[in-house]
Amino acid sequence: MFEVKNLCKNYGKFRALNHLDMIVEEGELFGFVGPNGAGKTTTLKILAGLLKADEGQVVIDGVNALKQPNRLKEAIGYMPDFFGVYDNLRVSEYMEFYAAAYGIYGLQARTQYRELLDMVDLADKEDFYVDGLSRGMKQRLCLARALIHNPKILILDEPASGLDPRTRYQFREILKDLNTMGKTILISSHILSELSEMCTDIGIIDGGRMVLRGSMVEILTMVNSANPLEIVVCDKLDEALKLLRRHKLVRTISVDSPKIVVTFGGNQKDEAFLLKMLVEAGVMVNSFVRKQGSLETLFMQITENKDERLVSSNEA
Repeated sequence: MFEVKNLCKNYGKFRALNHLDMIVEEGELFGFVGPNGAGKTTTLKILAGLLKADEGQVVIDGVNALKQPNRLKEAIGYMPDFFGVYDNLRVSEYMEFYAAAYGIYGLQARTQYRELLDMVDLADKEDFYVDGLSRGMKQRLCLARALIHNPKILILDEPASGLDPRTRYQFREILKDLNTMGKTILISSHILSELSEMCTDIGIIDGGRMVLRGSMVEILTMVNSANPLEIVVCDKLDEALKLLRRHKLVRTISVDSPKIVVTFGGNQKDEAFLLKMLVEAGVMVNSFVRKQGSLETLFMQITENKDERLVSSNEA
């Protein structure tokens, strides 16, 4: 759907984006994560046409959209991380204003914004003043506004920030429905557990570069393969330790009898062979499990231990 190529942005002597490359395919719900100052918001503002890049391209349907700003405005709906307050402006007036900005007027504008308000569960708030809405309602209204011109791509910068758990859940379900309807969505968030529940793909940015990108399945498989094995034995602990110390994929071993915790570099097939080896040696194995990880686990490993990253081969 769109591709970021060699994107650079400097703020004085500080390089916010350092030759960033990123591809988001059509129909993906792409989670864009990174520590504060990594370049997330800068990237999203450039994609939305609100900030000029110093170098690089944003290619949409084969066209460098940075050289054709109208292409960006047509293709992308942008939701910033902060919703401005509009004094004495009703929800209907707010939506009509943004519809007019895209050349949509009259009956067409009213039909479109009413459908969107219904989608975000604000149909009964059309005559309410915007500045009197709750934060969650404002966020949903901002999402409806970003969709007024029916863009192919939706870009959201920290949309769930400050929302209570119920409102975050409602917002997440709306995004999943939009993705099912065919919208390509790029979302940045610090609530990594929620991204892992709804995103199809994840990209981690650090220091202005994409350090890891993959499908959600690939990412979580990578997380789990980096976590230790926990083996509980009923007998022959010494025999089990002897076999584990000789195994070429075993990196570290710690013992809290009857539990053995092993840092193991193999895949699921290697794990099965390891278990088979223990059983054939007469070790009674009561439990043999890989500890489950999370997106937070991988995020912390990549952004904190920069000299020992899990996936150095993906770095630019």
